[in-house]
Amino acid sequence: MKRRLATMAVAASVFAAAPAAAPVFSGRPGLAPSAAVAKTCSSGYKHAVISGSHKCLRRGQFCARAKDRTYHRYGFHCHKRDANGRYHLT
Repeated sequence: MKRRLATMAVAASVFAAAPAAAPVFSGRPGLAPSAAVAKTCSSGYKHAVISGSHKCLRRGQFCARAKDRTYHRYGFHCHKRDANGRYHLT
């Protein structure tokens, strides 16, 4: 009987704490506030979401030519090639 009461007390405390720990979502559907601030970028970098991944962008970094339109949203271009044929952000 004591074991049953102890189990019920633990279950009640878990369910009572659940609403307090539930995340509050922002106005944007599908994006939790913690996801928006999960990645911070150093000075000189710009935070971006490229193909669903959070990235820190800066001029001169390698880029994927196929994602050029996405880079344009953040003020970058993926048009410049180096001598080896790899694209870099400008």
